Amino acid sequence: MDKNAHFFERVYAVARKIPYGKVTSYGAIAKFLGVAKSARMVGWAMNKTHKDETIPAHRVVNRKGLLTGKHHFDGTNLMQQLLESEGIIIKNNQILKFDEVFWHPNS
Repeated sequence: MDKNAHFFERVYAVARKIPYGKVTSYGAIAKFLGVAKSARMVGWAMNKTHKDETIPAHRVVNRKGLLTGKHHFDGTNLMQQLLESEGIIIKNNQILKFDEVFWHPNS
């Protein structure tokens, strides 16, 4: 298994733990995995998995709660629709009350 594939699997293992109705950030996952400066690599991993329904990629956003990965989902607003179906409120591509729905991987 190449280095990226192993890293991606570690990212996916964390993403699978994000509870329904919660979100986390690329940076929080990177920090949890011990590679705090690799948030973009986490984003790349999430972009590669948007069609795998076992990985809730829609629950991973940027550090400000912006839906920066939304263009990797089929359909114009699929990421937003998935989050809203879980009770998360979004306005102008940003999660409202972000602190209240944020999940820390180390919790």
